[in-house]
Amino acid sequence: MRALAFLASRFVAGERPQDAVRVGERLKARGINASFDELGEDVHDRAAAARAMRSACALLRMIPEGVERNISIKMSSMGQEISRELCVENVSQILEAARETGGFVRLDMEGSKLTENTISVFHELRKRYDNVGIVLQAYLHRTPDDVKEAVRRKDRVRLCKGAYSEAPEVAIQEMAGIRKAYTACAHELLANGNYPAIATHDEELVADTIAHTRAAGIGPERFEFQMLYGLRPKRWDELVAEGYRMRVYVPFGTHWIPYFYRRLRERRENVMFVLRSLFR
Repeated sequence: MRALAFLASRFVAGERPQDAVRVGERLKARGINASFDELGEDVHDRAAAARAMRSACALLRMIPEGVERNISIKMSSMGQEISRELCVENVSQILEAARETGGFVRLDMEGSKLTENTISVFHELRKRYDNVGIVLQAYLHRTPDDVKEAVRRKDRVRLCKGAYSEAPEVAIQEMAGIRKAYTACAHELLANGNYPAIATHDEELVADTIAHTRAAGIGPERFEFQMLYGLRPKRWDELVAEGYRMRVYVPFGTHWIPYFYRRLRERRENVMFVLRSLFR
């Protein structure tokens, strides 16, 4: 357990929101923005979902001036699997707090069993709020259609490869195929999307984004790169120095064991990437 705690300390800002905010202030001093996320998911209790909602609202109000009030939330922590109405109500209250503070809320994507419901709730919320975005996972077979719909709707999308273990009928399995799918979705979002977030640590995909946007005349102000706290920090600074916008996903909270363990358990590539990052 001590070894796991040591490893997690590299990738989780701390247990308290104040710990995450301090990390956000240090990142801002380097020209890097943050998206804060209190760890926790799979809530099946209304009281716990209400606590998660209130905590997210408090976090938005805690973030100081000069640091972007940008948070990420998991819908399952807001009562998604209890009832749709409860989830919509909880997220709506967070979006109201974000509206009051000039903040932005990203709805994280979880396993494929929740994808359709998450996108459906997002579309409902978008009727009333423009300070909310969604995450799409490139390895899912459905994602090219979801990207086209997001472009049509002018939704803000964070594009990631996908970190969950999924069946072949749901998701692409081979890394070469995932990269190909990611590239196609990224090009569509970069050309026609609403300030997409290119969320990847894969240097092949980072380099492709840079080459593609330069060739297409897409300015660096039209998108941003995103990476996880603790992974490739030197590359964050390099991208900022090259004139690109950079945001780091900063997780915090007491539920760090399932967060960290899942990333190591579900994909062999995650284990290798963490080990390479530690030795760098």
